[in-house]
Amino acid sequence: MADIRVLIVEDDPFIAMDIESAVAEQLGAEAELIVVVSVAEARRAAARKLSCALLDIDVVDGKTFDVARALQEAGTPFAFVSGSAPSDVPAPLRSERFLRKPFSIHEVARFVVNAIGARDEAAQG
Repeated sequence: MADIRVLIVEDDPFIAMDIESAVAEQLGAEAELIVVVSVAEARRAAARKLSCALLDIDVVDGKTFDVARALQEAGTPFAFVSGSAPSDVPAPLRSERFLRKPFSIHEVARFVVNAIGARDEAAQG
């Protein structure tokens, strides 16, 4: 599992810590976890190669839909982790995974492991 980079966009520090802990527990020290609180920071982080991403929809400086579109175009797996309703997501992004708050930490960890596994299989195939 070398070169694993996971973007976590979450502006609530307690939720961000929960997500970060769950992902770190699954992936170990080999993974680089990039935790940001804003759309601006997420855009910068998404400009680099990522293994997958977890996006809150509403963060301090707006909504993460532009970041989600960029990830989608790049073929980077991601999930929305949000208290918003799935119907709030623009139509082109509605096929993406949506984990509604309050979410299960196991569900978040499972998404990341599956997303990275699918990425590794595609790279080998």
